[in-house]
Amino acid sequence: MKLLFKNPAAILRYKDSLLLGLMATGAGCGMVYEYLIAHYAGRILGSVDTAVYAMIGLMIMAMGIGAFYARTFRCAYTGFAWLEAAIALVGGAAVLAMAGLFSLAYVLPAQLQHAFGLHQTISLSGGPVFALKQIAEGFPYLLGLLLGILIGMEIPFIARIREDLYKHKLEHNAGTVYGADYIGGGLGAAIWIWVLLTKPIIIAAALTALLNLILGAIFLSHFYKNIKGARFLVAAKGLTAIVLLAILMNGTGWMNAMSNMLYSDQVVYSNNTKYQNLVITERIASPHKPTIIDLYINGQLQFSSADEAIYHSFLVAPVMLASARQNNILIIGGGDGLAAKEVLKWNPKTITLIDLDATMISTFKGEQGDVPPWLSQRLTMLNANALNDPRLQFIYGDAFTEIEALVVSEAIYDTIIVDLPDPSHPDLNKLYSAYFYSKIASLLAGDGAMVVQSTSPYHSKKAFLSIGKTLAATGLTVDQYHANVPSFGEWGWSLGTKRGIGAQQRITNHADSGFDHDFITYPQILAAFHFSKSFFDEINSIDINRLSAPTLYNYHAEGWRKHDGIYFAK
Repeated sequence: MKLLFKNPAAILRYKDSLLLGLMATGAGCGMVYEYLIAHYAGRILGSVDTAVYAMIGLMIMAMGIGAFYARTFRCAYTGFAWLEAAIALVGGAAVLAMAGLFSLAYVLPAQLQHAFGLHQTISLSGGPVFALKQIAEGFPYLLGLLLGILIGMEIPFIARIREDLYKHKLEHNAGTVYGADYIGGGLGAAIWIWVLLTKPIIIAAALTALLNLILGAIFLSHFYKNIKGARFLVAAKGLTAIVLLAILMNGTGWMNAMSNMLYSDQVVYSNNTKYQNLVITERIASPHKPTIIDLYINGQLQFSSADEAIYHSFLVAPVMLASARQNNILIIGGGDGLAAKEVLKWNPKTITLIDLDATMISTFKGEQGDVPPWLSQRLTMLNANALNDPRLQFIYGDAFTEIEALVVSEAIYDTIIVDLPDPSHPDLNKLYSAYFYSKIASLLAGDGAMVVQSTSPYHSKKAFLSIGKTLAATGLTVDQYHANVPSFGEWGWSLGTKRGIGAQQRITNHADSGFDHDFITYPQILAAFHFSKSFFDEINSIDINRLSAPTLYNYHAEGWRKHDGIYFAK
């Protein structure tokens, strides 16, 4: 490339500035790759905190290995030029490769089950199937190790190229290169947070990889004569560009197809919102009955139309019976409108609903444009068009902060319903803390009642007990109850009252109130408060969940790991 500068010193400064700019850009791409792989690994492996922290630590260590390994390359120019092409290819295809292997590992057992004519209750989980799943779960870390090694080689190559340009040892070479690297890494983190997190993860990967490829092309054009095998490198970059463009244009469809393979029913809608992945499936249970609609958020079942009436009836009816009035209701979560549907049966004056995801609300209001019309109609029929009732007021945002605003405004509610996902992520743990419950309790009328969905008392007993104990630590009188919801198994809730007698006694006192519900009966509600004789024996050893420690998250993870059979017999 013919340079505009004729002064050798100006040319040298230009090339040096270019190298530092390329170094900063490469560092930014490297930071994005760390987040990409860690983020997606956490999503598919389930244990988000473990996957993210382990992946970042692994990649940092791998970068150190790469820095040592870089000295084995004689020509730094050639090494850096080929390196950028390799990083672009691995980084751009990493998410797609993880999704593909993970889908294969979980779809293969179903295919074998079908091939051998096994009943659907018999699952294949041993031998090669188990080995394939282990490989799939370890593959993200292998990719992280490989990508970390490649990224770690950038700094030594740039440092050597700078000294070759100046033809002598540079006194502040390391500090200058590392400075560019750290600044670029910071910018990469900012771009990830403010830009790429709003895009589908495969698109974010492809865009970052294309930037890496452009970075390598700029280097190649300026130092073509110093690079061995430059012609082959141009061809390799061209093929890599074709691959990345194919991923950019088709990657979202490929990812959705592989994701949909993991669901046993037909996926009729999928959307990656700003906050979560929504998937709605449909299956035919009987030719004489409506199809069954299931909602999954981040791969976790949220409700099934086959039995959601059981869950939401037990969520709402007991707390409404325990409240002195049913005029002003606060619902935290419940973006599908099914809790609101139950609340509206009590003819409240107002309902305030707090949900993080406006797209979720829009979907179940029938306003989301990309939802098939027939499905929008089914969803609004399912929630009885509750979200379009004029008595509903919506607050979009993180409940943890939005509750603070309501406390400041001195709002008071007769009944509060907390219908949040299980504390399966550290971020959700805070929404089950004593601090959060104390804030909610301050919004509750003195003769009101509040209910918290409290996970399974069977599969995660410690978590269930901890939620009840944490709620009681705020000064509320707490009664816990349970019911069987076929899609989830045995499920539990915690009822809290502020003053006077407890919720269970209040409900008992309503024996002559003429309770009439279209699904559950009064005796069913009374029976739900009874547990086995020794159920609460270990309550004294259960810790309260506080902001300072992820107690409940750990209890929940332990319980469901045992349920899923991850603990092995010795």
